[in-house]
Amino acid sequence: MAVLLIATLDTKGTEAAFVRDLLTDRGAEVLVADAGVRGQPAFAPDIDRETLFREGGTALERVQHDRGLAIEAAARGAAALARRLQPQGVIGLGGSAGTTVATAAMRELPIGIPKVMVSTMASGQVRPYVGVRDVCMMYSVVDIAGLNRISTRILTNAAHALLGMLQAPAPPSATRPVIGATMFGVTTPCVEAGRAALEAAGHEVLVFHATGTGGQTLEGLIRDGEVAGVLDVT
Repeated sequence: MAVLLIATLDTKGTEAAFVRDLLTDRGAEVLVADAGVRGQPAFAPDIDRETLFREGGTALERVQHDRGLAIEAAARGAAALARRLQPQGVIGLGGSAGTTVATAAMRELPIGIPKVMVSTMASGQVRPYVGVRDVCMMYSVVDIAGLNRISTRILTNAAHALLGMLQAPAPPSATRPVIGATMFGVTTPCVEAGRAALEAAGHEVLVFHATGTGGQTLEGLIRDGEVAGVLDVT
């Protein structure tokens, strides 16, 4: 099983090669997917852009003159690739377009699969990129436009963060049925009492802060088949 690296190789090819080499030098198998549209890729990817756009249900030549359509199609293709390949982890680097594409793939994968996104967008509103998955957003500090003393440090940190996640021991297998619970500050005493009773009865209780995103995360886990029941106090 390989790590999937997603980037636009016409504009971020040098930086993608830097990250790829860091990962492969430490024993990781890497598949590079090119999400570029117009310029020539800086190096030959494992998954070319034509394949990526076909995965998204279209042909590159149909969308390459419309940036918005191209981004949407590339994001669909990246998501489809992730579903099909089920990689060991995903790492991406980019600006707004690259972040949209790479995180679409990340959100398709189960919680616990390492997902690292180096992005110029990471210091702002990241909800559209993270959704309800465990995507690690790392601010690139400088634009991803060449290798320099800052970008190489950030990209090195990102690659090693992913390697650390990949090498971490697997947690003990869980066998208890899962109950999801929703909680706010004002409902904490009730939920804590319910959690204690449910755990005493042999259940594992996952508590979600009912801020909107927390509820959506719980719903996502229900769709994934991870939850046996819900204590929706809030």
